[in-house]
Amino acid sequence: MSLVVRNLSDQLFDLVRSRILSGAVPPDKPIRQDALAAELGISKIPLREALARLEQEGLVHSQANRGFFVRPLSADEAEEVYALRLKLEPDVMALAARRASEEERRFAADTLATVYQVTDEQGGGIGAFNRAFHMALIWPSGQPVTNHFLERLHVLSERYARKHLEPLGRDERANEEHREMLDTWLARDGDTIARLTHAHISKTLDDLRQQLAGEDAQR
Repeated sequence: MSLVVRNLSDQLFDLVRSRILSGAVPPDKPIRQDALAAELGISKIPLREALARLEQEGLVHSQANRGFFVRPLSADEAEEVYALRLKLEPDVMALAARRASEEERRFAADTLATVYQVTDEQGGGIGAFNRAFHMALIWPSGQPVTNHFLERLHVLSERYARKHLEPLGRDERANEEHREMLDTWLARDGDTIARLTHAHISKTLDDLRQQLAGEDAQR
């Protein structure tokens, strides 16, 4: 597989990030830069630049003379990321519900339909589409600084969302909650969408606490 030279840095960043978020690159093992560069037909220089950007985003960490590693899931990080989402996301989503254009409302509905399809097909991209759905309900708020901050939080949340959906039946519950959120958002009911969003994020965090604590106990 080869990459187009144009915007190589951005393409590499998106590609490697997608592999990390999908779980294709395991945590705490060195990212094989030589093999990856050879696979993509590029030099290691732009790849290192992409990995440095991913380190700034919080998905990888570097060790002297050892290279880059995917950061493992952490109960502390989950608490921090989801606490920030709880503070920001409900109110921003309520504002977006009131301000959304007809085109943005159609896009949100179409995005949820894609989430359903990926879930039914047990697609590996469910985490990305879950993030896309939430952001579709956030972007119309017209608050670019807050929106970009929430987008970064959702990137950090994506691996945790995949972890959360591992137990049987969790995907069905998430889809039901998403459907109720969308219907309320489309009705422009700001107060209710804020409440539903807070409950949705809180439930996910509660589940993750148990899952991550159980894994820590097994180590």
